[in-house]
Amino acid sequence: MLQTRTEKDTIGEIQVPADRFWGAQTQRSLENFKIGEEKIPLEVVYAFVHLKKAAAIVNGSLKGLEKEKVDAITYAADQILDGQHDDHFPLVVWQTGSGTQSNMNVNEVIAYIANQWLTENGHDLKVHPNDDVNRSQSSNDTFPTAMHVATVIYVEQHLLPAVKTFTETLAEKEKAFENVIKIGRTHLQDATPLTFGQEISGWKRMLEKCKVMIEQSTDHVRELAIGGTAVGTGLNAPPEFSEQVSAQISKQTGVTFKSAANKFHALTSHDELVHLHSALKALAADAFKIANDIRLLASGPRCGIGEVIIPANEPGSSIMPGKVNPTQSEALTMVATQVFGNDASVGFAASQGHFQLNVFKPVIIFNVLQSLRLLSDGLVNFNDKCLVGLEPDEEKMTQYLNDSLMLVTALNPHIGYENAAKIAKKAHAERTTLKEAAISSGLLTEEEFEAAVRPEDMIHPK
Repeated sequence: MLQTRTEKDTIGEIQVPADRFWGAQTQRSLENFKIGEEKIPLEVVYAFVHLKKAAAIVNGSLKGLEKEKVDAITYAADQILDGQHDDHFPLVVWQTGSGTQSNMNVNEVIAYIANQWLTENGHDLKVHPNDDVNRSQSSNDTFPTAMHVATVIYVEQHLLPAVKTFTETLAEKEKAFENVIKIGRTHLQDATPLTFGQEISGWKRMLEKCKVMIEQSTDHVRELAIGGTAVGTGLNAPPEFSEQVSAQISKQTGVTFKSAANKFHALTSHDELVHLHSALKALAADAFKIANDIRLLASGPRCGIGEVIIPANEPGSSIMPGKVNPTQSEALTMVATQVFGNDASVGFAASQGHFQLNVFKPVIIFNVLQSLRLLSDGLVNFNDKCLVGLEPDEEKMTQYLNDSLMLVTALNPHIGYENAAKIAKKAHAERTTLKEAAISSGLLTEEEFEAAVRPEDMIHPK
């Protein structure tokens, strides 16, 4: 039989599992919102805990919070941040839109651990989840603060390193294949030549530009709502509270944060996260393009394009022996589609800032963090399991290069567009080479054709 203890809040008494550290409000949320399996991400919980630790330290200097309570809250926060109590944060995303119950979940667990510490160290004081852990705060300013802290930390610690590694691999491939000439393709049709290194350089530039856009948009997310309390006025918080807590969080995390200039904006608008997620969508779009290019270039290996060779990580079919599929491309493009969907959700949710508060906060941060996690993991996995081992089939590239009718473009300056088109059409209709068609047309001699149509001269301005 489940052992319980009695907890109470302003609604009344409620039974809580005896081995759980949360209190009445967390338990009520568990019972009132049995919706789905999506939990508030631990990154948000840890961001909350950093905030509570910082608030306790600042409250100790600005608002008379006893040193013993500051020490107890700090101890509890450090225990949680060490990953020792993850299973005490069970709430789902689909709860109150302000995240009040998650704020109280953190308050209650910190208070429980802090009170254990106080008792063990011979103190008669008790830490109260509202009066002490939540002092100078409201759910309305703590949840958006935790959203921003969690997001910036994830960008800096996971996404940007993943983008950096991916870009570095592309740079290595660009250099390695800078002299491998192949045919270009536009509209899925043959075009003029380029080097495989040049093709890869386009992919690399996509990642470089996305990195800049992500960094620029992340700078706006560094602004924290803390200090706005219930509606943005800062009621019950000292005037210096916001600046000092933001500085303390920066010190604790090693990541730069600052107080939001306008707390009325910070509580009701999440345009910073919309902006950031748009940059994530751009990264997802580029990742989709790169993965698709590689998937198509690797198609075959004998009856497709087959210009690149991808690593054979696992059998590709349960019925066709020896088949190798572009599974890493499939996984990364599925990640991209999820990010596209998340972007729509984030944008719509962010538009619902009614009066002084947006109450779609949990779903916004759930989707932002999911996109960050999927893109970070997806880029690392694609890099390690596909991109690093990617190699060109130079023989196949040369074959397609020599067979292409679009080499005729080099003849435009010599015989004009219309005459060049005649040669291309003649070669295609008669299934001959461009050289044979040019000579038989009487428009060029063999020597003139060979002097004009040189793929190595067609990969740069001329």
